[in-house]
This record gives sequence, C-alpha cells and structure tokens, in this order.
Amino acid sequence: MYKHFFKRILDFIAALLLLILFSPIMLWAAWRIRRELGSPVLFTQARPGLNAEIFKIYKFRTMSDERDENGNLLPDELRLKGFGTKLRASSIDELPQLF
Repeated sequence: MYKHFFKRILDFIAALLLLILFSPIMLWAAWRIRRELGSPVLFTQARPGLNAEIFKIYKFRTMSDERDENGNLLPDELRLKGFGTKLRASSIDELPQLF
C-alpha cells in the first residue's frame, strides 16, 4: 500500500515544497540563462526509464548553440560558458526536474 499510494503523495508533497523553496533560485537562474545564452532556457531530453519506458527530463540549459562555418555544433568544451559551468558545478541546472 505504501509503494502504490503513500509514496506518490509523499513524493508530490516533497517536490512541491522544494519547488516553493527553490523558486527564487530557479527564477534567477532562468533570468541569467536567458540574458547570457538566449532562448530556450530549458533543455529537454528523452531518456529511458524503468522497463525502458521513455520519459522527458528537463534541465536548465548550460551550453550555447554556437556552430562552426558548416553549421555543425561546436564541441561541448567550446559551447560550455562560464555561467553554465557554475550552474553545473552547483547542480542548479538539475532543479527543473522537480516538475
């Protein structure tokens, strides 16, 4: 009963409380990303979960979308900017996963 009913409720309540607690940090991060890296602010990726079921994961964007003269994305090391490095080091880029 805990696994199927109470865990879901407790997870929801914990995520809601953490969203409220971290919302000022998330708003600040979104503003800085928008200012320094542009739009979109969130990065979405499809990943396999339990029983290989695909789900979407949301993170703050930490890399620019800079491209070379042929239109190919630059290597990750060149696209990761100073602010993006700080977001990753502090794990602030993971906060949208609370949604």
